[in-house]
Parts: sequence; structure tokens; C-alpha cells
Amino acid sequence: MAYKSSPRPTFTEPTHIPYDKVTRYLWGDDEAGLVNDWIYLSSSKIHQLIFGFPAGDGFRHSESFRTVFGADEVLYVLQGNMIIANPETGEVQVVRKGESLFFRKDTWHNAWAMPGEELRVLEYFAPPPSTGTSGKYAQAKPYVSKPRFERQELIGQWPAGRAKAESQGHFTVLRESDRLWSISGGDPRVLVGIIASTDQLTAGKATIAPGGRSAVIGHGGDCCIYLEAGRLNIQLIESELAQTWFELAPGDGFYLPEGARYRLFNMGTESCEALFGVAPGYLPRNPA
Repeated sequence: MAYKSSPRPTFTEPTHIPYDKVTRYLWGDDEAGLVNDWIYLSSSKIHQLIFGFPAGDGFRHSESFRTVFGADEVLYVLQGNMIIANPETGEVQVVRKGESLFFRKDTWHNAWAMPGEELRVLEYFAPPPSTGTSGKYAQAKPYVSKPRFERQELIGQWPAGRAKAESQGHFTVLRESDRLWSISGGDPRVLVGIIASTDQLTAGKATIAPGGRSAVIGHGGDCCIYLEAGRLNIQLIESELAQTWFELAPGDGFYLPEGARYRLFNMGTESCEALFGVAPGYLPRNPA
């Protein structure tokens, strides 16, 4: 399969993206492996997708498909358990369901699903491919022709050398306890945990208990939401759209361009969990 750019679904206004309308795409070749993508959004500021493959399967890289990009990335494991490796350095990490992985640009990565269960991973990527950070960028990087999947230099000094190894590593595995927590609008039913935040990308997860209602939210960048569990309602504030009230089911996404103001509601009887990515700025440019 020859390399070609992946589809880039874009929207100009706040948009509900039902799971059955998400763009499906298959990429890769015999050497790199084949990856199944569900592409929700690829705006001029942020890229949101889910990638996945069967248990025990995964992707490496090839001359045509080089997995090194000019973007910050946050990966959140929705299903299964992921093994991820940097074939340039030999670093290997295991990321389990509900955990996240963060890395910055110029980080080579190969990944596999652990045996036993299909893997699905939510990915936030910024700056997005439309700015030249994916395929063309990767083709300009030196090719890793002899991948490494172990760090022999640490044998004989583990765990004593762990701190030094982590300081030299490219992957950061983030668990729930590592999040930066806040309470939206002072309502303890709306708990927001920032997974990672840089000058290019902020990603996090909101957990809303039944009856919870967030404060009015706005960002200094485009926002995309993915509903992992429960039922989520989104209310647009001061919107010119005729429809300002939306309901999301698990697997649905939602796009909010920079400047949109909104609130999140849980009108149901079960907790809902929504992941989000914002790029480039999480905080509004001109806070009220």
C-alpha cells in the first residue's frame, strides 16, 4: 500500500460527530503493518482520531510509513493494553486501559496490542497534519533502519539508574494519579483532570456525576471531545446556530472552534466520562 495522506474531516462551526459518521481509514504496508483509524476531526489546529488493531497485532515503520512526527501527542488507551517502543532508543513502555502516554515531536514510535484483546487508542495530535507535521515531515527525518527494542545500557544498574533513564526517555506514561485536577464551577460533581499540557496541546478527561453541570467554558484554541461512557449533553452559549443543545452517546465526538463557549451537563442517572483535546491554547485568549 503506497503512502498517501489520511483524510482530514473539518468543520467550520460547533458540530456533533456521531460514531457511525466518523471517517474510517486503513493505512500501512506489509513491513509497517496495517492500522485501522477512526478520524473524528482534523482542523487547522488539532487532530483527533482513534487507532486500533487486533490482539497481538500492531505497527512498526517502513520507508513509506515513518512513525515520527512534528507534533505533541497524547494517547489514551480506551480498550486493551498497549506496548509502545521507540525503535531509535530502545525504550519500551506498557500502557494499560485507562492510562495515557505523552510524547513530544521527533519521537519515533512503534506499538502493539497485547495478546488477548483488541486495542483501541484515542489520539490527540497538534500541530495537526494540515500544517505539515505528519507524512512530509517524517520523510525528512533520518530513517531508523535497525530498530532497537531494549536498553542494554541499563542492565546492571536497575532500578538504581531509573531516574537517569527517565530523564533521557521520550515517553511519559501517565496514570489517573498523575492528572492536574480541578472542579468546574465549584460543582464537585464535575471533576476535570488534565493529562498533559504544553504550548501546543492540552488533553484531559472530565468525569461528570449525575446532575452535574460545568461552568461556562471557552478556550484559546479548537476543542474536540470524545465521550467514553455515559450520556453527555452540551449547551452552546451565545451561539448563532439554531440548535444549541446536543446529546452525545458513547463513541460520539464533538467539535468546538476557538471562541465557542459551552457547558457540559449530565442529565442522566449514571456517571459520564468525556476526554478532550484543545490546541493550541487551553485557556481563553481574552478571559471574561
